[in-house]
Amino acid sequence: MKSRNTRNRSEGVGPLILLSYDAFSQDHWEEAAVLPNMARLIREGAHCTNLRSVYPTLTYAVHTTMVTGVSPGKHGIVHNNPLQPFVPEALQDWYWYRDAIRVPTLYDAAQDAGLITAGILWPVTGKASIIYNLPEVKAVRGENQILKVLRNGSPFFCLDMAWRFGRVRNGHGQPELDDFSTLCAVDTICRKRPDLLLLHLIELDDAKHAHGIAGPQIRQAILRMDRRIGQILDALEQAGLRDTATVMILGDHGQLDIHKKVRLNNLLVRAGLLDPTKEQRFWRAYCQSTKGSAYLHVQPGDAEAEKTALEVLSQAAEEPSFGIEKIYGPDEVDVLAEEGTARYWIECIKGYGVSESIGSPDVIDLDARGETYAAHGYGPDKEGYRCCFLMAGPSIRRAYEISSMEMTDIAPIAANVLGLKMSGLEGRIPEGIFRERG
Repeated sequence: MKSRNTRNRSEGVGPLILLSYDAFSQDHWEEAAVLPNMARLIREGAHCTNLRSVYPTLTYAVHTTMVTGVSPGKHGIVHNNPLQPFVPEALQDWYWYRDAIRVPTLYDAAQDAGLITAGILWPVTGKASIIYNLPEVKAVRGENQILKVLRNGSPFFCLDMAWRFGRVRNGHGQPELDDFSTLCAVDTICRKRPDLLLLHLIELDDAKHAHGIAGPQIRQAILRMDRRIGQILDALEQAGLRDTATVMILGDHGQLDIHKKVRLNNLLVRAGLLDPTKEQRFWRAYCQSTKGSAYLHVQPGDAEAEKTALEVLSQAAEEPSFGIEKIYGPDEVDVLAEEGTARYWIECIKGYGVSESIGSPDVIDLDARGETYAAHGYGPDKEGYRCCFLMAGPSIRRAYEISSMEMTDIAPIAANVLGLKMSGLEGRIPEGIFRERG
C-alpha cells in the first residue's frame, strides 16, 4: 500500500467524491433539482442537463469512460458482458475485472500520485489497485458471492463493511442495497478520509427497469437518492472536509419505456447462420442485445455470413413490426472495433428493444402481456435521453450552467480537481466550470 500524500491536504485541496447516480437523465432533472440536497449543490456549483453518453449506453461501458476519459472502442469495455452466444443472461460473466480495461484510469493515476483511493460497487474494478475497494461483482454458476467479493476487492475493508452494515442489505434488493452502499461511503469518508471516492448507486436504474420511466416508484427512488446525497454531505461535514471537498454527481444513461422486444437471432437461425441446438451449437453471425439495440457479430473473415446477415436484417428493417431504426457500419459508430467480431450496430426505434433469446414469437408484445419495462443500451443521441451532471466544490463556479458535455469530459475534470496528469484523454474541461484562480 502506498503512503498517503499529505501535500494534497496541506494545500487545501480536499477529496473528490464521484457519485454515479445510475440512470439519472434529463427527463427527471426538474423533479430531482428542487429537492433539498440537490438544490443546495446546484446553487453552490455547476450543472448540465445535456451530458451525452457513449455507444453503447450500458453501465459498464459508460462507467469505464468516466474514469478513463476515452470512448469504449479505445478502453475496451464495449458492453456489460463479453460476448457469450447462447448463454442465458443470468449465467453470463460480466466485465468485472480491472485488467479488461486497456488504458490507465483515474484511480490508477491517483494511486500513482500517492493519494488514498476508495471504491464502492464501482463497475469493472475487480482486482483493481484501489486501496479500499468493495467491487461490483456477482456470483454466477454456483459461485459464492462472499468469496468472490473478497477475492476481487480489499478483503479486510470488505469484511469490515459487511460486519458494520451487512444487516441493512437484502441481497441485491432495493432500496436496501443503495442504503448499504451509502452507509459504507459515509463510514469510509469519516474513518478512511480518501482523496478519491468512487460510489455507484443503482436504485433509480433498477426502479426504471422494473416499473418504467414514470410513476410513484420512480418518485420514491428519486426522493431516497436525495436523502443519500444528504448523508454524504453530512459525512464530509463531520469529517471536517465540507469546505475543501468536491462532490460530482452524474447519470450514466437514460432509459426508455419498451413495449416490444424483437428476437433478431430468430432471423439468423432461419438464414442458417447460427444453430442453438445442443448437438450442433455454432454461429457465423449473432446479434448481441444491448437491451435497447444490438451488435451484429460476424466470425472473422466470414464475408458470406456478413453479407447474408446484412441482407436479412436490412429486409427486417423495412418491416415496421421489427422496430429497426437504422443499421450502422464500422465507419459510423466508433465502438465497432476493426479487430473484433462486432461489425454493425442495429439501432431500434423508441418503444422497441432486442431480446437475445431464440424462440417464438419473433416480436414479444409486452403490453399484451401486461408487463411494464424500461431499458437503455440505445445510441446516445435518442431524443430526451441525455444525462444530468452537477458538481460543487471550492474550485467550481457557483450557480453555473454548462450547455453541453460529453461523458469523456468526466475524467479530465476529475483529474484537474485532484491535480493529476492523465495522457491520451479524448474529453475536455468545459469552459468556465472552474473559478478563476487568483
